[in-house]
Amino acid sequence: MTKPVLQLLAAGALCVLISACDKKFDPAAGAPPHPLVVDVSQAGQVAIDHAERFPAVPAESLALPDTLAVTGSVNPDISREVPVISLASGRIVGIHTRLDDYVRKGQVLLQVQSPDVTNAFDIYLKAKSDEHLANLALARAGDLYQHGAIPRAQLEQAQNAEDDAQADLQAASEQLRTLGVDKSHPSNIVNVPAPISGVVVAQNVTDASAAGMAYAGTSNLLTIADLSQVWIICDVYENDLPKVQLGQRAQVHLAEYPDRVLTGRVSDIGPILDPTTRTAKVRMEVPNPGGILRLGMFVTATIQSRARTARAVVPAAAILHLHDRDWVFVPTGGNHFQRVEVAAGSMLPGGKQILLAGIAPGQKVVGNVLALEAALEAQ
Repeated sequence: MTKPVLQLLAAGALCVLISACDKKFDPAAGAPPHPLVVDVSQAGQVAIDHAERFPAVPAESLALPDTLAVTGSVNPDISREVPVISLASGRIVGIHTRLDDYVRKGQVLLQVQSPDVTNAFDIYLKAKSDEHLANLALARAGDLYQHGAIPRAQLEQAQNAEDDAQADLQAASEQLRTLGVDKSHPSNIVNVPAPISGVVVAQNVTDASAAGMAYAGTSNLLTIADLSQVWIICDVYENDLPKVQLGQRAQVHLAEYPDRVLTGRVSDIGPILDPTTRTAKVRMEVPNPGGILRLGMFVTATIQSRARTARAVVPAAAILHLHDRDWVFVPTGGNHFQRVEVAAGSMLPGGKQILLAGIAPGQKVVGNVLALEAALEAQ
């Protein structure tokens, strides 16, 4: 029988499969007769003589977690995004990093020339002078009180003036420290350090631009993201949402690195459904070793449920792959076989394959469709 006949068998249009029913078996040839395939006028069903040559095997059972395949994009973990701000308003006089650069915590990223530093240092010098004068007045008041020259109330007033002066001096010193100014070596140039280690994912300033709320209207100069862990945001259809639970594991597959599989977990299931696409946002937290996950990259994620379902497992030779569809043949009694479409899953050791749909565990299938194909070609 020719190849087109096999294709007609797989497609279910078995009008005429064998026209050589009158072939004779020659005992002298020493070969057994070819099996005879007869159309029984039912879609996908055939009758074959010598059916014992095509033994059926029961499908094994294997408990596997339910899975859901979705697509998504890589996004930064917003809890790991930190803005770089300048508390001093002024003009940018130095930019030591650029967009997409990796920076370390404490590294100087920007320099701002700010009049705020001049004003703060002026307040500090005045507070220091006032505290020195108040301290001298307190010392004189103490000496006079010891000799009975002034009442105790006057001594207490001097002590209060000294306490106020010390408070003002401490506040002025703290203001300089907040602005990043060394009071021993004052300068109107303020260094802006990196608050965390990470990648610069946003830049809102250029050389000679304004910085700070007073001039720029915003204090955010740069944004640094720690990309050692990222979010993958997926759209999940509403009828698939019952399959998704918080804490479920997810395997992430990358088109750029087909041999790498990353593991994450579901950390959030969006409470809002998109009325147009009927999908909800599902967020997964995924470690990003070596930074292979780039922001905006599209990925495929397979979410594994905690619940397990029994799946059928059959020999890989029992599955016929034709025209992007998978089939098996099921004995229906006597010498009759029924063609059944199945959904083939992943391969297993020992030449076996998982069936996701079409055949139930324990159901018998023809163990080798290649033998059946050979018999059909011989007709």
